[in-house]
Amino acid sequence: MNGERPSHLRLVSGDAVHAPGNQPGATGAPFRTSWTADELMAMTFPETKWAVPGVIAEGLNLLAGPPKVGKSWLSLGTAIAVAGGGKALEVIEVEPGPVLYLALEDTPRRLQSRMGKILQGKPAPKDLTLATSCPTLPQGGEEAIARWLERNVGARMVVVDVFAKVRGITPPGLSAYDADYTAMGRAKRLADTFGVAVVLVHHVRKMGSDDFLEQVSGTNGLAGAADATLVLKRARGTADGVLHVTGRDVEEDEYAMAFQPAAGLWRLMDGPPEDHSLAATRAAIVRHLRDNPNSPPKAIAEATGLTPDNTRKTCARMAGDGQLCVDGNGRYRLPGTDPTGSVPGVPRVPEPHLTSANATDHEGHPTLPGVPRVPDKENPRP
Repeated sequence: MNGERPSHLRLVSGDAVHAPGNQPGATGAPFRTSWTADELMAMTFPETKWAVPGVIAEGLNLLAGPPKVGKSWLSLGTAIAVAGGGKALEVIEVEPGPVLYLALEDTPRRLQSRMGKILQGKPAPKDLTLATSCPTLPQGGEEAIARWLERNVGARMVVVDVFAKVRGITPPGLSAYDADYTAMGRAKRLADTFGVAVVLVHHVRKMGSDDFLEQVSGTNGLAGAADATLVLKRARGTADGVLHVTGRDVEEDEYAMAFQPAAGLWRLMDGPPEDHSLAATRAAIVRHLRDNPNSPPKAIAEATGLTPDNTRKTCARMAGDGQLCVDGNGRYRLPGTDPTGSVPGVPRVPEPHLTSANATDHEGHPTLPGVPRVPDKENPRP
């Protein structure tokens, strides 16, 4: 193989990606890193390249979400759409181009099954390369991905599912923040060198937070090193979700999403998330409070899988609509339950003490006038 050292990265097609020891992108001259202010303002830069316009731009993107929320379906469906030039999230037109998808927690059988579900009989895109193994980035993975990018000029996206599989061992002596930032640095170097969108799939913390960036598992070094962070959330037992997006080249926003289990696809919905999830959110809150009265929004969110911010706002709306009661400590309960959580009994209506004067009276009814006596014709009264 011309003296090149083969890596452990193997493609589904059976080809190998090689990993020579030189740095990625080292074939050209070094990048310039300083300018005078007037020089910089006189320069013309190409427009930002988008893998998915408005959502995933070139650079390092961190896609996080709870386990089993549908991150892999989202990333695989997006990879298929971008490689084939279709519609990402069912509605966003994308420009076609080569895509590398590292499904490091899957088998070829599972990948084939999932792709068949998503494609629904349509031909598989030839520009989508899939692999189920890759060395860690410090141990040859960075170079292996770089060689694939060099061979696939115009590549649009690289997806790593999941980041933990290629992160590598933390160098000794680094703080947790520095270790996270350094681990992200190798992936960011690939994105910046080749002008491609690199998407790292990651997990969120078990404990919720009002700030979706703080939900990303690990230190702030992960989100800090990424050019964009996307957090996918979905309440348990529902098909709808919310995609939170923020970044240096992406406007911060929230998108309502609907998962279609039969097709394995996420669809971007019109309007803000609350327009689509409010009814389901209120139902989940009511179910929780029925068994757990006097709960604060944080406890409701942790038990239902709803985001803390959405739970707090929805509880306030429901209290304003008379659907919930709230005490001075911000704890919510259903109407008809007392502050201790029990349903008050219906008071017994007292019965009046009967006397000769009221023995025939009925409370709540006016007294009827007496019926005059019919006179006896044979013995008329004088």
